[in-house]
Amino acid sequence: MAQTHLQGVEISASQFLEIWRHYDTDGNGFIEGKELQDFILELQQERKKAGLDLSEQMKAFVDQYGHSSDGKIGIAELAQILPTEENFLLFFRQQLKSSEEFMQSWRRYDTDHSGFIETDELKNFLKDLLKKANKPCEESKLEEYTHTMLLMFDTNNDGKLGLTEMSMLLPVQENFLLKFQGVKMCAKEFNKVFELYDKDGNGHMDENELDDLLKDLCEKNKKDLDIKSLSTYKKSIMALSDGGKLYRTELALVLCADEN
Repeated sequence: MAQTHLQGVEISASQFLEIWRHYDTDGNGFIEGKELQDFILELQQERKKAGLDLSEQMKAFVDQYGHSSDGKIGIAELAQILPTEENFLLFFRQQLKSSEEFMQSWRRYDTDHSGFIETDELKNFLKDLLKKANKPCEESKLEEYTHTMLLMFDTNNDGKLGLTEMSMLLPVQENFLLKFQGVKMCAKEFNKVFELYDKDGNGHMDENELDDLLKDLCEKNKKDLDIKSLSTYKKSIMALSDGGKLYRTELALVLCADEN
Protein backbone atom coordinates (compact mmCIF):
# COMPACT_ATOMS: atom_id res chain seq x y z
CA MET A 1 0.00 0.00 0.00
CA ALA A 2 1.36 3.38 -1.01
CA GLN A 3 0.17 5.01 2.23
CA THR A 4 2.37 2.75 4.38
CA HIS A 5 5.43 3.96 2.44
CA LEU A 6 4.82 7.29 4.18
CA GLN A 7 6.01 5.60 7.39
CA GLY A 8 9.49 5.07 5.97
CA VAL A 9 12.51 6.76 7.49
CA GLU A 10 13.87 6.65 3.94
CA ILE A 11 11.67 6.13 0.89
CA SER A 12 13.14 4.48 -2.21
CA ALA A 13 12.70 6.00 -5.68
CA SER A 14 10.18 3.29 -6.64
CA GLN A 15 8.18 3.76 -3.41
CA PHE A 16 8.12 7.49 -4.10
CA LEU A 17 6.67 6.73 -7.53
CA GLU A 18 3.95 4.54 -5.94
CA ILE A 19 3.05 7.33 -3.51
CA TRP A 20 2.90 9.87 -6.35
CA ARG A 21 0.64 7.69 -8.49
CA HIS A 22 -1.60 6.81 -5.55
CA TYR A 23 -2.41 10.45 -4.76
CA ASP A 24 -2.41 11.85 -8.31
CA THR A 25 -5.62 9.90 -8.84
CA ASP A 26 -6.58 11.56 -12.13
CA GLY A 27 -3.02 11.26 -13.50
CA ASN A 28 -2.83 14.92 -14.55
CA GLY A 29 0.66 15.44 -13.12
CA PHE A 30 -0.47 17.28 -9.97
CA ILE A 31 -1.79 16.46 -6.54
CA GLU A 32 -4.52 19.03 -5.97
CA GLY A 33 -7.82 19.74 -4.23
CA LYS A 34 -9.18 16.63 -2.51
CA GLU A 35 -6.12 14.57 -3.55
CA LEU A 36 -3.91 16.99 -1.64
CA GLN A 37 -6.15 17.01 1.44
CA ASP A 38 -6.16 13.16 1.48
CA PHE A 39 -2.37 13.15 1.21
CA ILE A 40 -1.92 15.60 4.12
CA LEU A 41 -4.31 13.65 6.35
CA GLU A 42 -2.69 10.28 5.58
CA LEU A 43 0.83 11.68 5.90
CA GLN A 44 0.02 12.82 9.45
CA GLN A 45 -1.68 9.50 10.33
CA GLU A 46 1.08 7.26 8.92
CA ARG A 47 3.94 9.20 10.53
CA LYS A 48 2.11 8.98 13.86
CA LYS A 49 1.56 5.21 13.45
CA ALA A 50 5.28 4.76 12.81
CA GLY A 51 6.11 6.85 15.89
CA LEU A 52 7.79 9.47 13.72
CA ASP A 53 7.41 13.23 14.10
CA LEU A 54 6.71 15.34 11.06
CA SER A 55 9.95 16.80 9.72
CA GLU A 56 10.35 20.59 9.54
CA GLN A 57 9.62 20.44 5.78
CA MET A 58 6.45 18.41 6.41
CA LYS A 59 5.24 20.83 9.11
CA ALA A 60 5.82 23.84 6.85
CA PHE A 61 4.00 22.02 4.05
CA VAL A 62 0.99 21.15 6.25
CA ASP A 63 0.84 24.78 7.46
CA GLN A 64 0.90 26.03 3.89
CA TYR A 65 -1.58 23.61 2.29
CA GLY A 66 -3.55 22.06 5.18
CA HIS A 67 -6.37 24.59 5.13
CA SER A 68 -6.45 25.36 1.44
CA SER A 69 -8.92 23.50 -0.76
CA ASP A 70 -7.37 24.93 -3.95
CA GLY A 71 -3.75 23.91 -3.24
CA LYS A 72 -1.75 22.30 -6.02
CA ILE A 73 1.66 20.61 -5.97
CA GLY A 74 3.79 18.94 -8.59
CA ILE A 75 6.26 16.11 -8.27
CA ALA A 76 9.08 18.55 -7.42
CA GLU A 77 7.20 19.80 -4.36
CA LEU A 78 6.44 16.25 -3.19
CA ALA A 79 10.14 15.39 -3.46
CA GLN A 80 10.90 18.25 -1.08
CA ILE A 81 8.64 16.89 1.64
CA LEU A 82 9.33 13.17 1.65
CA PRO A 83 12.58 11.55 2.85
CA THR A 84 13.26 9.97 -0.54
CA GLU A 85 16.40 7.84 -0.79
CA GLU A 86 19.26 10.26 -1.56
CA ASN A 87 16.39 12.46 -2.67
CA PHE A 88 17.36 12.13 -6.30
CA LEU A 89 14.43 14.16 -7.61
CA LEU A 90 15.14 17.06 -5.32
CA PHE A 91 18.78 16.86 -6.32
CA PHE A 92 17.97 17.07 -10.04
CA ARG A 93 15.59 19.92 -9.42
CA GLN A 94 18.24 21.88 -7.52
CA GLN A 95 20.48 21.67 -10.56
CA LEU A 96 17.79 23.38 -12.65
CA LYS A 97 17.07 26.56 -10.79
CA SER A 98 14.81 28.30 -13.29
CA SER A 99 12.73 27.75 -16.40
CA GLU A 100 15.45 29.43 -18.45
CA GLU A 101 18.13 27.05 -17.18
CA PHE A 102 15.81 24.12 -17.76
CA MET A 103 15.19 25.18 -21.37
CA GLN A 104 18.92 25.55 -22.01
CA SER A 105 19.47 22.00 -20.73
CA TRP A 106 16.64 20.73 -22.90
CA ARG A 107 18.19 22.38 -25.96
CA ARG A 108 21.50 20.64 -25.18
CA TYR A 109 20.13 17.14 -24.68
CA ASP A 110 17.48 16.95 -27.38
CA THR A 111 20.44 16.34 -29.67
CA ASP A 112 18.45 15.29 -32.72
CA HIS A 113 15.96 18.21 -32.35
CA SER A 114 13.08 15.75 -32.39
CA GLY A 115 11.17 17.70 -29.74
CA PHE A 116 11.62 14.78 -27.35
CA ILE A 117 14.27 13.47 -25.01
CA GLU A 118 14.58 9.74 -25.57
CA THR A 119 15.89 7.22 -23.03
CA ASP A 120 19.59 7.55 -23.96
CA GLU A 121 19.39 11.35 -24.10
CA LEU A 122 17.69 11.38 -20.68
CA LYS A 123 20.39 9.11 -19.26
CA ASN A 124 23.13 11.46 -20.54
CA PHE A 125 21.24 14.43 -19.12
CA LEU A 126 21.09 12.83 -15.64
CA LYS A 127 24.67 11.60 -15.85
CA ASP A 128 25.96 15.10 -16.63
CA LEU A 129 23.93 16.66 -13.82
CA LEU A 130 25.43 14.14 -11.38
CA LYS A 131 28.92 14.83 -12.71
CA LYS A 132 28.41 18.59 -12.44
CA ALA A 133 27.51 18.14 -8.76
CA ASN A 134 30.45 15.77 -8.11
CA LYS A 135 28.13 12.89 -7.27
CA PRO A 136 29.58 9.71 -8.74
CA CYS A 137 26.91 7.22 -9.69
CA GLU A 138 27.05 3.54 -10.62
CA GLU A 139 25.63 2.55 -13.99
CA SER A 140 22.87 0.47 -12.34
CA LYS A 141 21.75 3.46 -10.24
CA LEU A 142 21.77 5.70 -13.29
CA GLU A 143 19.59 3.14 -15.12
CA GLU A 144 17.20 3.12 -12.14
CA TYR A 145 16.97 6.93 -12.05
CA THR A 146 16.39 7.09 -15.82
CA HIS A 147 13.72 4.38 -15.64
CA THR A 148 11.98 6.01 -12.65
CA MET A 149 11.97 9.42 -14.33
CA LEU A 150 10.46 7.95 -17.47
CA LEU A 151 7.76 6.26 -15.40
CA MET A 152 7.05 9.48 -13.54
CA PHE A 153 6.96 11.96 -16.38
CA ASP A 154 6.10 9.98 -19.52
CA THR A 155 2.37 10.68 -19.26
CA ASN A 156 1.46 9.20 -22.65
CA ASN A 157 3.75 6.14 -22.25
CA ASP A 158 5.63 6.57 -25.53
CA GLY A 159 9.04 5.88 -23.95
CA LYS A 160 10.30 9.45 -24.38
CA LEU A 161 9.71 12.81 -22.74
CA GLY A 162 8.23 15.89 -24.34
CA LEU A 163 9.24 19.34 -23.13
CA THR A 164 6.08 19.80 -21.03
CA GLU A 165 6.45 16.34 -19.46
CA MET A 166 10.08 16.97 -18.58
CA SER A 167 9.27 20.39 -17.14
CA MET A 168 7.47 18.62 -14.26
CA LEU A 169 10.95 18.49 -12.70
CA LEU A 170 10.49 22.19 -11.95
CA PRO A 171 8.39 23.37 -9.00
CA VAL A 172 4.88 24.52 -9.99
CA GLN A 173 5.70 28.21 -9.32
CA GLU A 174 8.85 28.09 -11.47
CA ASN A 175 7.33 26.17 -14.35
CA PHE A 176 6.48 28.82 -16.89
CA LEU A 177 5.32 26.18 -19.41
CA LEU A 178 2.26 25.52 -17.24
CA LYS A 179 1.12 29.06 -18.02
CA PHE A 180 1.12 28.23 -21.72
CA GLN A 181 -1.03 25.10 -21.33
CA GLY A 182 -4.17 27.21 -21.70
CA VAL A 183 -3.00 29.07 -24.82
CA LYS A 184 -1.73 26.18 -26.93
CA MET A 185 -3.09 26.02 -30.46
CA CYS A 186 -3.53 23.40 -33.15
CA ALA A 187 -0.77 22.99 -35.77
CA LYS A 188 -2.71 24.85 -38.47
CA GLU A 189 -3.34 27.86 -36.24
CA PHE A 190 0.25 27.80 -34.92
CA ASN A 191 1.69 27.86 -38.46
CA LYS A 192 -0.49 30.85 -39.33
CA VAL A 193 0.65 32.68 -36.20
CA PHE A 194 4.32 31.87 -36.87
CA GLU A 195 4.09 33.25 -40.41
CA LEU A 196 2.30 36.36 -39.21
CA TYR A 197 4.96 37.26 -36.62
CA ASP A 198 7.98 36.14 -38.66
CA LYS A 199 7.63 39.51 -40.35
CA ASP A 200 10.70 39.27 -42.59
CA GLY A 201 9.73 35.72 -43.64
CA ASN A 202 13.23 34.34 -42.97
CA GLY A 203 11.93 31.15 -41.30
CA HIS A 204 12.83 32.08 -37.74
CA MET A 205 11.89 34.66 -35.15
CA ASP A 206 14.27 37.04 -33.47
CA GLU A 207 13.75 38.46 -29.99
CA ASN A 208 11.73 41.47 -31.19
CA GLU A 209 9.35 39.36 -33.27
CA LEU A 210 8.85 37.00 -30.31
CA ASP A 211 8.25 40.04 -28.08
CA ASP A 212 5.40 41.22 -30.34
CA LEU A 213 3.85 37.74 -30.38
CA LEU A 214 4.04 37.35 -26.60
CA LYS A 215 2.58 40.84 -25.98
CA ASP A 216 -0.42 39.95 -28.13
CA LEU A 217 -0.79 36.54 -26.45
CA CYS A 218 -0.72 38.19 -23.00
CA GLU A 219 -3.33 40.72 -24.13
CA LYS A 220 -5.61 37.99 -25.48
CA ASN A 221 -5.11 35.52 -22.61
CA LYS A 222 -4.99 37.68 -19.49
CA LYS A 223 -6.31 34.80 -17.39
CA ASP A 224 -3.31 32.56 -18.22
CA LEU A 225 -0.47 34.94 -19.04
CA ASP A 226 0.72 37.94 -17.10
CA ILE A 227 2.18 40.84 -19.06
CA LYS A 228 4.50 41.57 -16.08
CA SER A 229 6.16 38.20 -16.67
CA LEU A 230 6.77 38.93 -20.34
CA SER A 231 10.56 39.20 -20.03
CA THR A 232 10.70 35.88 -18.12
CA TYR A 233 8.62 34.14 -20.78
CA LYS A 234 10.81 35.63 -23.50
CA LYS A 235 14.11 34.64 -21.85
CA SER A 236 12.93 31.09 -21.28
CA ILE A 237 11.67 30.65 -24.84
CA MET A 238 14.78 32.25 -26.35
CA ALA A 239 16.86 29.70 -24.41
CA LEU A 240 15.51 27.20 -26.97
CA SER A 241 16.77 29.30 -29.87
CA ASP A 242 19.79 28.68 -32.02
CA GLY A 243 22.04 31.68 -31.39
CA GLY A 244 19.09 34.09 -31.21
CA LYS A 245 17.19 32.42 -34.07
CA LEU A 246 13.98 30.82 -32.82
CA TYR A 247 12.86 28.25 -35.38
CA ARG A 248 9.32 27.00 -35.88
CA THR A 249 9.99 23.55 -34.35
CA GLU A 250 11.35 25.08 -31.13
CA LEU A 251 8.51 27.57 -30.66
CA ALA A 252 6.05 24.76 -31.41
CA LEU A 253 7.26 22.98 -28.26
CA VAL A 254 5.77 25.82 -26.22
CA LEU A 255 2.75 26.91 -28.26
CA CYS A 256 1.59 23.94 -30.30
CA ALA A 257 -0.78 21.40 -28.72
CA ASP A 258 0.19 17.73 -29.01
CA GLU A 259 -2.05 16.07 -31.52
CA ASN A 260 -1.80 12.43 -30.56
